[in-house]
Amino acid sequence: MSGKFGLDPHRLEDEALERELHYLYATREETFFHGTRQALLNHTERMLQLEREYANRFPERTKADALRTRKGARLQAGQPTGQ
Repeated sequence: MSGKFGLDPHRLEDEALERELHYLYATREETFFHGTRQALLNHTERMLQLEREYANRFPERTKADALRTRKGARLQAGQPTGQ
């Protein structure tokens, strides 16, 4: 089934889902700087749909890197973590 912005992310095969995400990331800057407000809203909505599906399918790939958390950054810097 097709939606407002293309195929329902649930129906995309893994490779197609990744390909769609890469394409959206590649076109984000152009849409932001040169697209209409509606184009940016549409782009954002589709990106969120695809990202949610990807995160649901591959939770291990979207897990936060420990160093990108406040606690991890403090540990790396030798600061107290405030446990």
